[in-house]
Amino acid sequence: MASEIETLPSQAENTGPWSNSTGKLILSLLVFLFFIRGLSTVLLYSLMPKLKNLFHLSYAEAMLGQLSFFLGYFIFSLPAAFFVRRLGYLRAIILGLSILIAGCLALAPLTLLALYPGFLLALFVLAAGITLLQVADNPLIAQLGDPAHSSSRLTLAQGFNSLGTTVAPLVAAWLVFNPTLTPPGKRPPHSGISFNDLAEIQSPFVIIASVLAVLAIIFWLYRGFPLPQRVTRRRDVSDQLRLLRSKRFFFGAVAIFLYVGAEVTVGSMLSSYLIEAQVLSISTQRAAELLSLYWGGAMFGRFIGAGALRVVPGGTALAACGAVAAFSTLLSLSTGGFIAAATIIAVGLFNSIMFPTIFALALQGLGDATPEGSGLLCMAIVGGAVVPEIAGLVADAHGLPLALLIPAACYVWITFYGLYVRHDRLNHQTISAN
Repeated sequence: MASEIETLPSQAENTGPWSNSTGKLILSLLVFLFFIRGLSTVLLYSLMPKLKNLFHLSYAEAMLGQLSFFLGYFIFSLPAAFFVRRLGYLRAIILGLSILIAGCLALAPLTLLALYPGFLLALFVLAAGITLLQVADNPLIAQLGDPAHSSSRLTLAQGFNSLGTTVAPLVAAWLVFNPTLTPPGKRPPHSGISFNDLAEIQSPFVIIASVLAVLAIIFWLYRGFPLPQRVTRRRDVSDQLRLLRSKRFFFGAVAIFLYVGAEVTVGSMLSSYLIEAQVLSISTQRAAELLSLYWGGAMFGRFIGAGALRVVPGGTALAACGAVAAFSTLLSLSTGGFIAAATIIAVGLFNSIMFPTIFALALQGLGDATPEGSGLLCMAIVGGAVVPEIAGLVADAHGLPLALLIPAACYVWITFYGLYVRHDRLNHQTISAN
């Protein structure tokens, strides 16, 4: 696969077009994309208990939703990097929004079929759009300014992603789990599932599709906005994979794989965990509402972390948060009641800086290979499919508390990566894929 490469200019060149009103508008829209991506993704997590009950699924079967969604990251990430180079950042974002709209709208007819595989197919399409957005907007935000503050800048943008993840469980609790909004509906004889139940699942995504359509139109109007110059260079898949020879980048890709896996595992199982008799023994709706505290902790931590990372080295902060997250997870599974609930919810706070910090640290030094690096890191997000499925199998066999050992192990690796980067002396020569 060969294509043109679009690279971002130096810091001095960055301050030009992005400092005017149009540039600030586009930056604001990019930040809003982080919000809408977080909202869409966590709505999917929040629906897992509902789908599990509607379709009478085991934990492993319910986690197939995560498998379908995050498998898309693995399949579409390198093609997404190709489209970013071929179309440019803004046009690639427009394409990603269009695919995401199609995925949201596909949920409507597929839900009427009352077939679980239909949901899985729609999630796969959603993943394609979100992957393209991730590959385009993460490196764009990270590089628009001083490279030394890329972790801080991306963490701030991810804070708005966390705002979306915080709002999503509340939206789900109100639209999906609220019994006052769920009048008895006609039940299809072949499934025993109410049409009302199915409509509740699709309605949030129809609303999101409408918002995305407006965003796509605005980006289309500004598609000619001056972006970094293009540099002609030939790359193929083997060139891209050579980036993995860098230990810093490879270990970072593994850390992304395990971080997303741990975050999704805890986020997907948290509602079911909280309603367990030995934890809080609460209703599904109340558990969905408490899930917002988990994502709210990530939001709060990212806004605080954006400032802290301008002072504290990224590797140090990452190692500290990884260690505390591992300890909190282990404490939760070994206790019960309020302590078990509070410590697992607190993991969200320590998750906060992990993704943007790992992403920015792994991309440092890639130079004009940054789009390929971003694509490979987004491939690693497939950990959100693999790790929860493993945890689901453990939960079915040994119960939810023991399944928390899986994310705890993930946080141990993240702690290692933070310590590795802290002691790593990044070669200031640009890492090349050649």
